[in-house]
Amino acid sequence: MTVGVAFSSTPAGQAALREAVREAVRRGTDLAVLVVVDTVEHAAAGPDVEAARDETARRAAEVEGGEAVAWRVETAPTRGDVADVLVDLAVRVEADPLVIGARRRSPVGKLILGSAVRSVLMQAPMAVLVTKA
Repeated sequence: MTVGVAFSSTPAGQAALREAVREAVRRGTDLAVLVVVDTVEHAAAGPDVEAARDETARRAAEVEGGEAVAWRVETAPTRGDVADVLVDLAVRVEADPLVIGARRRSPVGKLILGSAVRSVLMQAPMAVLVTKA
């Protein structure tokens, strides 16, 4: 199985990527970096895709054993709800688990996850590992 990770250029996204590399090392499997882009034109080579490649290379080098992890960037254009697109992309690459990041919240906010994180947790047919920034 492939470890999938939802990429974003946020602290939560970076925490998810770091944890996904660790998980791929632990499982001895490859890593699919999942990027939801704004247009079809950006799906092949846009700023988000380039950022995902650069950040993945950097994070893989930081984790012990990470340089040995085979990874690839997979993209899909937004067509409605980002959580729906992300889950569809994770299913397409046969990700298990899917690693996503969540931002830190106040004590009251801890009772309620962000809507995208909550949607992924409810929809995903695979295990979901949530990390916090």
